[in-house]
Amino acid sequence: MNFHHLAYWQDKALSLAIETRLFINGEYTAAAENETFETVDPVTQAPLANIARGKSVDIDRAVSAARGVFERGDWSLSSPAKRKAVLNKLADLMEANAEELALLETLDTGKPIRHSLRDDIPGAARAIRWYTEAIDKVYGEVATTSSHELAMIVREPVGVIAAIVPWNFPLLLTCWKLGPALAAGNSVILKPSEKSPLSAIRLAGLAKEAGLPDGVLNVVTGFGHEAGQALSRHNDIDAIAFTGSTRTGETAAERCRRQQHETRLAGSGRQKRQHRFSLTVRICKKRRARPLRAFSTTRGRCVSPERACCWKRASPMNS
Repeated sequence: MNFHHLAYWQDKALSLAIETRLFINGEYTAAAENETFETVDPVTQAPLANIARGKSVDIDRAVSAARGVFERGDWSLSSPAKRKAVLNKLADLMEANAEELALLETLDTGKPIRHSLRDDIPGAARAIRWYTEAIDKVYGEVATTSSHELAMIVREPVGVIAAIVPWNFPLLLTCWKLGPALAAGNSVILKPSEKSPLSAIRLAGLAKEAGLPDGVLNVVTGFGHEAGQALSRHNDIDAIAFTGSTRTGETAAERCRRQQHETRLAGSGRQKRQHRFSLTVRICKKRRARPLRAFSTTRGRCVSPERACCWKRASPMNS
């Protein structure tokens, strides 16, 4: 993988055409109330883009599109071979457009471009490929019954899935949710963080280019108390996959409980590292630099190593 000089990325950013609209039923569209909100470059605080501000009416449009295509069976009843072909094409397009996606990710989050290009975008494409390969390898079961009965356990798509992702790894976490949902034949309404929506918007266009039927993937940008709340409370959602802060997750869980949605929540967490006594002082000194990783993504990551637990005799902290 080639890494370019700063001037290359600066020139590319200036010429980048940023899509800012919602993606509903296979096309980019303005919000119903035609409102927008401003996102900023987290490094310079300069205005970055004016993003469509989706609200409950836009969520209704997206859910209607997702439900319609699911009931028609354009994707939910399609053959495993077709779903594999489309999703593999999507992964191909992500890799072919890796520089653009990485740049969008970096502009949105402020992380170094090398991290976006080396880790986030390849990881997102791999997630799509991994679940794609599982499509024709997930089997049902035949239960033991009497001789005149037949009982089968089959695996079917759930229906319409709401996917809500945070700001810190936008495309990677999006694909962790889209991969299994789309591979199984579900329709999805994706609500990215209002702080980093650009890569999700672009991904929707790539999905259409790959051949995903209209309505299968919808992206509604906006704020949590508007679009996010409307999505988690919607009566025609079958399941919700959420990753974000613990507080927001608790709120979403309560809404889902009332609506009896199937729910998968991942809240924020922290990590400690325990070093064995057998580590030498020299190794401990080397590892003392690793707390710098805790500041990666401004500490906004669930695997942030906040604490290093060392045996006192091996610890160089007082040396």
